[in-house]
Amino acid sequence: MFDLKLLQAFVTVADAGSFTAAARRLNSTQSTVSQQIGRLEDVVRRALFDRGARPVKLTPAGEQLIGYARRILALQREALALMSDPSGSRTIRVGVPDDLVTPEMSQEFARFSTRYSEIRLDVATGLSRELSRRFREGELDVAIVKEPSAQADAHASFREPLAWVEASNRSRPWPSPIPLVTFPPGGLYRDQMIDKIEAAGLRWYLAFTGNSLVSVLRAVEAGLGVSILPSATTGFYNIRKCELFEAVPDMALSIYAWEQDAATTDLLAAMSEIVANNRAADTRPQRQYPEA
Repeated sequence: MFDLKLLQAFVTVADAGSFTAAARRLNSTQSTVSQQIGRLEDVVRRALFDRGARPVKLTPAGEQLIGYARRILALQREALALMSDPSGSRTIRVGVPDDLVTPEMSQEFARFSTRYSEIRLDVATGLSRELSRRFREGELDVAIVKEPSAQADAHASFREPLAWVEASNRSRPWPSPIPLVTFPPGGLYRDQMIDKIEAAGLRWYLAFTGNSLVSVLRAVEAGLGVSILPSATTGFYNIRKCELFEAVPDMALSIYAWEQDAATTDLLAAMSEIVANNRAADTRPQRQYPEA
């Protein structure tokens, strides 16, 4: 194991060109620096300096070691700086559905990171069932999920109106089987869609499966098929309600958190406000729960 003090003396002598100048830079004495270089040479069993040269020069062995010595010292400084910086000393893992990563939500995450520099946010998107599973298993600290009804430990829950939708310029009736635009298996809207079509005795097929809300919305807009989607997400697309099917029951849009410290409470309040504002046209708070 290399002694960092010996490596520091070695690099300083190499940079200064003399033991005397190195001692001044290290706030030490020439004899101490000479002893440190001697001890390092005992470790590597080679001479590191040509002491007869003026200024002193590295030997071939010294040339081999100097690059490693600089890197070792740089890594030490980097590690010390990292450990002394409070930023990132704690992580809050947040899970949200894709359609809730709005500009407002993203900006709030950025503001939170600035306000609480000692906390590192780790935000992930996903399907609600997967986010709920990850939250219950402790993989997420905060989660927004869509579900048939809110659980008793929800921090807050809002109505999420849903609707059958189709392209606005659709002028012909849908053929049988009916083409569906949906998310991958495991999505709540997908299951709901298939259940309702089969309950109505209609035939169907999967015309488009998208991994993101944007891709599903664009597929519906293009006329590839019908879908069930949150009403609040369709406003900027040429999409209308499809009257072919009965109305779809609302879902709950619920926010959960394990911790209720000051930072998490601030984050929850901001996220709840953004969700409420984004759903203002179609949504009222369904139920508010006291903080745990």
